[in-house]
Formats: sequence, C-alpha cells, structure tokens
Amino acid sequence: MSAATPPWPPEHEARRAVLVLMVAYIFSYIDRQILAMLVGPIKADLGVTDFELSLLNGLAFAVCFTVLGVWPVGQWADRGNRRNLAAAGVFLWSLMTAVCGRVTSYAGLFVARVGVGVGEATLAPAAYSMIADYVPPARRGRALGLFSMGIYLGIGVAIMVTGLVVQAVGSMPVMHWPVIGEVRGWQVAFLILGPPGMLVSLWLLTVREPARREVAAATTGVRYADVWRRIREHAGFYANLIFGVSMLTLTFNAVAFWIPAHLLRVHELSPLQVAFSYGPIMFVAGSLGILAGGVLADRWRSAGRADAELQVVLYGALALGPLVIAAFQLRDATLAIALLAPLLFVTSFPFGAASAALQMVTPNRFRARTSAIYLLVINLLGIGLGSSAASFVSDVVLQDEQRIGDGVTAVAAVAAPLAAWLIHRARPTYRRLTLTAAS
Repeated sequence: MSAATPPWPPEHEARRAVLVLMVAYIFSYIDRQILAMLVGPIKADLGVTDFELSLLNGLAFAVCFTVLGVWPVGQWADRGNRRNLAAAGVFLWSLMTAVCGRVTSYAGLFVARVGVGVGEATLAPAAYSMIADYVPPARRGRALGLFSMGIYLGIGVAIMVTGLVVQAVGSMPVMHWPVIGEVRGWQVAFLILGPPGMLVSLWLLTVREPARREVAAATTGVRYADVWRRIREHAGFYANLIFGVSMLTLTFNAVAFWIPAHLLRVHELSPLQVAFSYGPIMFVAGSLGILAGGVLADRWRSAGRADAELQVVLYGALALGPLVIAAFQLRDATLAIALLAPLLFVTSFPFGAASAALQMVTPNRFRARTSAIYLLVINLLGIGLGSSAASFVSDVVLQDEQRIGDGVTAVAAVAAPLAAWLIHRARPTYRRLTLTAAS
C-alpha cells in the first residue's frame, strides 16, 4: 500500500478509540442536559421564565459551540492533532460546568454556559474525522452510531443523577460546604457532574492520533473557500441533508429538554419518578435507536443500496411527528411514559446514518471542516432554537407554562414533515456521489 494511503489501524485499536470518544461524548451531553431537570429550582431561585431558561440550553450554548466549531476548531481538526484538540475541549467544558455550580445570577449562568459551548465545540468535528480514519466505510455507520450513543447515554445519566439531586436537596435554599462555601440546591448537580469529565480528558490522551487517509498531504493547502465551493457544487445533497437534519435536531432538542417539565407539570410526577422513568428510557431506547440506524444503514449499503444512509434518515423522519404528538397530547401518565420508548428510539434512529452519509461522500481533506459546517447549522437551528421555539409557543402564544407539551407538539408538527421532505430531496445527488466515490 502506498505512503499516501496508510493501512487501516488494527480493529481492536479502532474499537478502543471509538469507545473513548463515545465516553467523552457522554460527558458532553451530561453537562449540556443538566438544566432539563433543574427548570423548577432555577426558575424559583433566579426568577426567570421558561423562555429565558431555554436560552441557557439553546442560544448561550449553541452560538460559541457552532461558530468555533467551524473556525478555528474545524480548521485545526483538518490540519492539526485532533486527539489533543478534543482532550483540551473536554477539560474546558467540564471546568465550566463546575463553574455553573458557583454562579448566583442568570447573567453569570449564561456566561458559564457559553464557556461550556466553547469547550464542546472541539469534540464532534475532531471525532468524526478521527473515526473516518480509524474505520473502513463498510463499518463506519455503526461506528458513528456507537459514538453518537453518547448523546442518549449522557442525557439518561444526567436526568437520573440530577433527579436524585433535586429530590434530595432541590428545595434547600442554601447549604454550606467545606472549602466551597455556600451552595444552592440546584448548584449541586453542576458541582457533582462537572469535575469527572476532567479525568476523561486525560483518558482521551491515551488514544493514538490516526494517520490521515486518502490525500492527507493536501490538507494544508485547503481553504474554507474550497470547502464551501464543494458544498455549493453538490448542494442537492449537502444543503438538503444539513437543513433536514437540522429539523430533526430541533424536534429532538424540544422533546428531550421539555419532557421532564411536561411530566412534572401535566402528569404531576415527582422529580424522582421523572428521573427514573424518562432517564432509563432515554438511556436504553435512545442508545438502541441510533445504533440500530447505523447497523441498518451498513447492511443496506452492503446489499447494494446507493442511498442506504438517507433511507434510514427518511424513515426516522416520517415516524417522528406522529409519535411526538401522541406522547405529548396523551393525558394518561402511564400511556405517555410508555410512548417515550418508541419516541426516543425514533428520535435517535436517523443521526448515526446521517453522520455516516456526510463522511461517505466528503473527501478526507474537507472532512472535519465540512462536519463543522454541518454541526454549525444543525446546532444553531436545532440546539439554538429547539427548546426555545417550544417555550415561545407556550409562554408567548399560549401564555400558559402548563402547556409546554403543546409547544413541543407545534414544533414537531412543522419540523418533522419538513425534515422528511428535505431528506427525500437529497437522495438523488447522494446516490450519484456515492457511486462516484466507489468508482
């Protein structure tokens, strides 16, 4: 094999790399999802509305996360040491999560959440590019699905741990800890869940930076203008995929963030009941969904389907809207919780396949920065607007925080069908690109 095309790393080494990156991604979603179970205590302490609180989950996090993910993070991930970049980011966001546990105002919490977004901007562009250099195309769908399981494992862990904290100390106004001093009940979750991520950053340093494949030597001559030019030339795929996945992300973010508040307000469950119904379901069903989507995409590709990955994304989008509407409109708590399993399976089902599709037809020298642009759009629209769009409907349009479920329903009723239409439009160009890449 030529020097320009190094051999694939040993399978055991690739598996370990994907595992470590997945654990880092778990902590990423633990740290960003803590807020979901703390809506009530933070609102009571800081005197903010649902919409203002949603900005901490959306705008404060998403702007720096996405802009830095394109530049300079995406550029560094295409040219520099991706492992070191990701490890530094894990350490930073873990530190800033702990800082969230020391602030005492809305403005301070907003700034700390911006810091979390700065750190988390590093992981996904670097990880996508590393996995593509660790794993051959035939196994890439399941590898990216395994990495992306971190989303659902992280949310599940965050919900369960934070639920325990809220149940135990959420009603306590102030506690006094040695060395740290005064701690409010809602701050405990940040102080517990932030620091362990710093150890994960050290573990990540034990992963070897993989050799860049294909035309690695040419990456230093690639400019963002070249990346944008490729995206424009194949906009039938890139634009439709990016905006289609953005609509799926918007729906998922609205669902994932507001499920706890909906169950607490409408079904009058306790924080502990929410934590140990929603948390385990997200942990299991969300993880199985994204892994199943990646495995199915790999099988269909092996069977010769040129648009296998986008078929998986499309079927997930078609099923999403009806399940969201049913889960948030049912007034029977038992049935609503039972529906969370298929709902969370379907919300996760498309994402591993969508990531694999992007890597499948993007040349190595463009891969990290194309991934960063992909993440910029889907996170600005999906994370930045998802939870806020739902709370805007309930707070501003309906003027009733008890109707947050109606806000989520409205978001899904628009975004899920739009996602399906955009992904369907992406399929012809994607088939052509995959056939070209294979030839």
